[in-house]
Amino acid sequence: MNGVAAEFGALYGAGPEGVWAAPGRVNLIGEYTDFNEGFVLPLALPHTTVAAVSRRDDGVLRLHSRDLPGGPVRLDVTALEPGTIDGWAAYPAGVVWALRAAGHPVGGADVHVASTVPTGAGLSSSAALEVVTALALNDLYGLGLSRPELAVVAQRAENAFVGVPCGVMDQMASACATEGHALHLDTRDLSYRQVPFDLAAHGLRLLVVDTRVKHALGDGAYAERRAGCEAGARALGVRTLREVDAAHLPAALGRLTDETVRRYVRHVVTDNARVARTIALLDAGDPRAVGPLLVEGHASLRDDLRVSCPELDLAVAAAVGAGALGARMTGGGFGGSAVVLVDESAAEKVAGAVAEAFAAAGFAEPRVFPVVPGDGARRLR
Repeated sequence: MNGVAAEFGALYGAGPEGVWAAPGRVNLIGEYTDFNEGFVLPLALPHTTVAAVSRRDDGVLRLHSRDLPGGPVRLDVTALEPGTIDGWAAYPAGVVWALRAAGHPVGGADVHVASTVPTGAGLSSSAALEVVTALALNDLYGLGLSRPELAVVAQRAENAFVGVPCGVMDQMASACATEGHALHLDTRDLSYRQVPFDLAAHGLRLLVVDTRVKHALGDGAYAERRAGCEAGARALGVRTLREVDAAHLPAALGRLTDETVRRYVRHVVTDNARVARTIALLDAGDPRAVGPLLVEGHASLRDDLRVSCPELDLAVAAAVGAGALGARMTGGGFGGSAVVLVDESAAEKVAGAVAEAFAAAGFAEPRVFPVVPGDGARRLR
């Protein structure tokens, strides 16, 4: 991203030791499955958070964002504690805390970031910020951590330091995805496979509809669903819902007495199955057939998990009604974005239909843009 190194020099009085980038992500299928040790299929966005970084040896961490007002936030790395920092700075500070808590010798840093990942849109702007910080510090301090290990550090920062009990999908997608591929991730052991996802070769396009409804997963709704899934696993006598096979779902649901828990379990088990079906279609060279699975997944998120909202439901209905092959909300929900699979020739019509539907409903104008699978985190210079 242009100017980040020069801005760093103007802020801190000398150029950075390096510049790194990490992308946001959009999840094609597999939602709320990652903290159940299930399967997900995200892809990296072309939108990134870029960080210019230099080491410090005095225990000071200075953090600055081009995109937000105010001067650098100055922190003492030895005083970092969960829950003590508010706002965007908690994410990179949490990475420093997590690295130091794991015994890695991170003494301090000057950091300047700029981002094109939309915030609050369910596209993992927080994971991009965490992963780019972790990668930069890994390189500068010679920590030797692998990409999955960096993703776990970033997840720990968000879980334990920021206080959002997210799974590891977002961080793994940001750290490990590759251009032109979706990331088939097994969140139990973090094994993954790069699945070719060349939409243009099939005359297809993937659109993101940012509803502009801001979501905040730290408000308790996400944590409540995670707790409900864990309660379901306990009631079924399994460690995680990953162990419940779709073929045995009716019997499992019959053993659950809490209707809310039953709904949550049904979503997780069926969404794991949808990931498997999607992978089979992509491996068979038939991405068009994925569309109905997206619609099915949205209905599950809306009706069983209940994490959608009127704007997301309208985006999906309007897109499918205008000829999209499929659509669903993506990310944590309660706002954020939907993902739409569409014939390339119909993309403009579908985007227009969504915008018209929002205007007719009195909603804010959505932001609709195409995405292609981008590269994961990387050093730029």
